[in-house]
Order: sequence, then C-alpha cells, then structure tokens
Amino acid sequence: MDVSVKLDVNQQMCPSRLILEHVTSRWGVLVLAALLERSYRFSELRREIGGVSEKMLAQTLQTLERDGFVHRDARPVIPPRVDYTLTALGQEAAEQVWALARWTERRAEEVLKAREVYDEARTS
Repeated sequence: MDVSVKLDVNQQMCPSRLILEHVTSRWGVLVLAALLERSYRFSELRREIGGVSEKMLAQTLQTLERDGFVHRDARPVIPPRVDYTLTALGQEAAEQVWALARWTERRAEEVLKAREVYDEARTS
C-alpha cells in the first residue's frame, strides 16, 4: 500500500476501517484490555474473558497478531508454552479501547435508563 495515500475511515474502501473493526470488535476489545494487565497463556486468557469460545479467541488473537497488536511467543518446551503479550502498537490501541470500555461501564446506568424511556414512548 502506498503510505502517501490519505486514509479516511469514512471512505468505503479505506483499510483503516478493517483495523478499526478488529480493535473494536467484541472480543478484540476484551483481549486487548486483558493483555494491558500482563501476558497470558491461551487458557488463562480464555478464563479471564468470560464467554469467549476457544475458536473465537484463537481467531481474535490471530487477527490481532497479524495486525501487529499482539505478540505470540511459542516456546519449544514440553508441554508447549505459548504466551501472548501486547506490542507497542497494541499497547497504544489497548489504552484507547479500554478507555472507551471503562466509559461504557461508568455510563451504563444512563444508557439503560434512556432505553427504558425510549421503549416506554414506543409502546404508549
């Protein structure tokens, strides 16, 4: 890709859209947030992130690794040991999405109340 091209996330074919999708996906946010704390082995990370299937976690980690956000360290020991950590780029992305996740936690009550008001107005 020619890096001199102006990227604009609002443009349909902009590659930044796919990157945004990866870091803001349901599991992408939670993986990045967990890895902000420390490195994890696969099974530890799966336990840390409630509700994620093995398949979805593997896909998410692979996508984030491909994008340069996650480093996969596979050690040739018995039994095999694989650790996942954030790269510098991943650290930066994780801080951004984690701030949004924390904001949603702080504002959840207001959002739930707004939903109630909206639903009540629709059913009246």
